[in-house]
Amino acid sequence: MELGLFSMSLAVSDLEASSAFYAKLGFEEMAGDGEHYLIMVNNGSVVGLFQDMFERNILTFNPGWRRPEDAAGDPPEDAFLDVREIAARLESEGLELTTKSIAGESGPGHIVVLDPDGNPVLIDQHR
Repeated sequence: MELGLFSMSLAVSDLEASSAFYAKLGFEEMAGDGEHYLIMVNNGSVVGLFQDMFERNILTFNPGWRRPEDAAGDPPEDAFLDVREIAARLESEGLELTTKSIAGESGPGHIVVLDPDGNPVLIDQHR
């Protein structure tokens, strides 16, 4: 099942300090509001820094995004597996979605499923 671009969404307490740290590791700001969150990229690696938005770190997949550059704007219009189909497949496999925020037959939406150790896995579709 194609889940899209993978990134880590990190729950940070100080966005400025975290972005400065990741910049020293070679990450560059790509997107975000700079006040609550930033998306940073280093080559093919993507990390999202989220201040006071999440309780813990989250494994994140973005359907429709295939390259880090896609996070900066509208990704190409190629076909991709919609979050609604991903949700249906996961539920058919017996997985419980802890969050399901999808409406209509297309467009943005997200779901969250927990792995066996309680780590949240976010599938966050932006288009």
